[in-house]
Amino acid sequence: MGAIKIKNKNIHSSDIASRGFVTRPPEPPAELIIGDPADSIYIGRTAVFNEPFHWTYANVTNPHIAVVGITGAGKSYFIKTFLTRAAFVWKSNALIIDWAGEYREWVKQSGGKVLALGGGSYLNLLDLAGMRPLDRIKQISRSFEILTDIGNYPEQKRLTEDAIEKAYVNKGFKLSEKNQKDALGNLLIPPTLKDVVKVLEEKLSSGTYEFPVELENAIYRVKKFTREGEDFFAEQSTIHLDELITSGQVDLDLSGLPDETMRALAALSILQFIKEKMRATGWAKTKGIKLIIVLDEAWKIAKEENSDAVMIVREGRKYQFALLVASQNPTDISEAIFSNVGTTFILRVKFEKFLDYLQNSLNFSDYMRQQIARLGVGQAAVNMALQTSTPYPETFLLSKIEGEEPVVEYFLDVQPKVIGEEEIVGKTLSFERDELRKKLRLFGLNDEKVEEITSTFDKSNRHMDVVDFVIMLERYNVDRNDVTGFLKDLGVEDSVIINIFSEADYKKLGIRGESTEVELSD
Repeated sequence: MGAIKIKNKNIHSSDIASRGFVTRPPEPPAELIIGDPADSIYIGRTAVFNEPFHWTYANVTNPHIAVVGITGAGKSYFIKTFLTRAAFVWKSNALIIDWAGEYREWVKQSGGKVLALGGGSYLNLLDLAGMRPLDRIKQISRSFEILTDIGNYPEQKRLTEDAIEKAYVNKGFKLSEKNQKDALGNLLIPPTLKDVVKVLEEKLSSGTYEFPVELENAIYRVKKFTREGEDFFAEQSTIHLDELITSGQVDLDLSGLPDETMRALAALSILQFIKEKMRATGWAKTKGIKLIIVLDEAWKIAKEENSDAVMIVREGRKYQFALLVASQNPTDISEAIFSNVGTTFILRVKFEKFLDYLQNSLNFSDYMRQQIARLGVGQAAVNMALQTSTPYPETFLLSKIEGEEPVVEYFLDVQPKVIGEEEIVGKTLSFERDELRKKLRLFGLNDEKVEEITSTFDKSNRHMDVVDFVIMLERYNVDRNDVTGFLKDLGVEDSVIINIFSEADYKKLGIRGESTEVELSD
């Protein structure tokens, strides 16, 4: 321990205290962050004292985790590291509800299982997963309310619910009983949405219903999920729930589904089944986490207060189930989820409104806010809702998330330029390779094109001029709105984006100049 020498003997104690050099920096003591390697997950070292940080569910109020950060900050890298180590330490199963097919290849390489909805696999929306038909009908109705406007049409909602009830009854089910079997002792086979459409169409053809327009609209709503080529939820299931939650690492790839509504319907149904399975399994006296459910950029369901993701957050701890939800926009995570997670990992965040939301929600200091805005790729702040009250801040900095393999950064170079009286300062934008791959898949690019783009970065020492990058994306038919959103996510100002598009247009024409009329979509 060093000594402090004070040359000015007339200095006041208040002056010494204001210097802050005898005050511990905003970082918890070692006993709170260094865990037993056999019962915790190593994440990285703290930024101030270089202490190893081991995450464990035992120190926090619950095992649920939120991960936030801009595109390319390292969210996917963190998730893969966390799941790999949880499987090693606790033998945790993981179910990744994979919107863009981003985790597919990684899960394959890890020896896990990939199930692709829209790629030959089906999920019967009317599967019961051990529930009573009455309870499942309520869940299906709630899913339709979340994803469509059927809540504004109570008669159509009632007609649909009645038709689902009749479809179960026609298959021999009693609405108030669980796990029903036939005379041979086999579980009854549930109906499908095609059976529901048949019930509605029979009602219409009978000519006895007094509001045929309402009935026709109800048929239309359900029938769009049963059309050939889009009947992913209207055939008997080829995906079995036990496979999803007991097979190690499982990637439920939703990228083959045609739109966001289909993906969200699949995700909501799976969460509903998991919630019921979680309750049925009950508590077991084993250490660790039995199942980690990953929702990455699943804003359509993570944002809903009545989503079953909220129920898993509220009940999961006692059943040793954990939800890991990740988003570049923290406001896309339901407040009921965000305010109840035990740990939040904050990677680089640029936008003031997001920083405001995080600071107000997690109550960290202005100093911490400044540091978060300056984080590099793979660096993070950690907020832990500790089980016991301590005199130390709950938010602290990690110098780097240390994964199983080094994080690969790509760089876009924005060249300096003077336009009129405005000077655009040159800078380099950095982001993680896997985050770029995820975005490209969301833009509709197949694996071959994604690899072509990433190999272009690799051949150029991981750097590319931003104008060349825009031209390359447009050559692959990526919409300019998507390119705009990607650059904004990296923190590029609107005026700079306008100039980038202008340069790209002129470069494609083989000329140089300044554009006076450029359209920039919101």
